[in-house]
Amino acid sequence: MASATPLPRAARFERVLLKLSGEALMGDRDHGIDPDRIDSLAREIVDAQAGGLQIALVIGAGNIVRGMDAAASGMDRATADYAGMLATVLNSLAVQDALERHDAQTRVLSAITVAEVAEPYIRRRAIRHLEKGRIVIFAAGTGNPFFTTDTAAALRALEIGAEAILMAKNGVKGVYDGDPRIDPNAEFLPELTHLEAIERGLKVMDTTALSLCMDNGLAEAGSVAGTAGDARPANQGAK
Repeated sequence: MASATPLPRAARFERVLLKLSGEALMGDRDHGIDPDRIDSLAREIVDAQAGGLQIALVIGAGNIVRGMDAAASGMDRATADYAGMLATVLNSLAVQDALERHDAQTRVLSAITVAEVAEPYIRRRAIRHLEKGRIVIFAAGTGNPFFTTDTAAALRALEIGAEAILMAKNGVKGVYDGDPRIDPNAEFLPELTHLEAIERGLKVMDTTALSLCMDNGLAEAGSVAGTAGDARPANQGAK
């Protein structure tokens, strides 16, 4: 499972945004998509929604392509980021299909035009879909290069009035002061403020996303990944 901690069932929150890393879709593979992993995630998400949550998703693309890694290999950064945006559309469609096989009603809203497979992102439309009980998947990041899907998650959460951002990446149980898959001495951090995460250089979310959440008061209580009280982020891990 990508998330050691199940999504909250109780209506502590009415509306949340779940950020899935692309790696969360890989399972034990080196890249691509593991259908069993996606099915398991979809089952958890649908189960959480049945508990009264309105759920929106933002999905990364690290299982297919990373804009910054591609740029480091010589590709133009803007071009690499657009390739990453297209990869998030592929992941969004795969997750949408899995959710609908579990009888969820879904909509994919894309920040770039892919009219044959997704609706254009319109804030009021997204909110209306959530109010009608649909799971909304935001694809293509912010639609702009040089911004990560973490920043897209923070932006969309603020736009739709989400009360929390839940993070689900891959391979660890929560927020640490390092990557426990690399550093066996990494310390688990049960609570952390946005500012502490920025000052300590922790990779919970990128700095732009953390600053956006902090400046707009998004989920200040609890962990920096966006949850409060009993609800905890699925994991942190390395980006």
